[in-house]
Amino acid sequence: MRRPLVVLVCTLILLGGCGSKQPVRHLASDAALIKPGQTTVKEMQKYLGEPDGRREVAPGVSEYVYHEERQGIFGSMPVLSSVTGPAGYEMIVVTVSNDIVTNCEFRNFSRTDSSWRNDFTWDQEVK
Repeated sequence: MRRPLVVLVCTLILLGGCGSKQPVRHLASDAALIKPGQTTVKEMQKYLGEPDGRREVAPGVSEYVYHEERQGIFGSMPVLSSVTGPAGYEMIVVTVSNDIVTNCEFRNFSRTDSSWRNDFTWDQEVK
């Protein structure tokens, strides 16, 4: 009984070494490079790269979104990472007006952020 457990643990450890290295963005430290009121769009894209999303929020005002999933404990293991999924994600929302950054927000989300919905008693009738 104990031997299969040891073999399983050793196999999991060895599978961890099979993961491929993909380029990783560190959004928290990248967001610190952006200075609202000073940084231009070209500088922002030099620091952060191409955005994952962009939208116009008003005439002459745009929001750029940078998004990165955070890996869970088994994130570097090829088979287990697809089963467990990400532990959460990070996001930078940059507001630009007239080619100058006016606001930069870093947001960090966990997979358990919305777990409160499971414990909440939902009323069927809205009053």
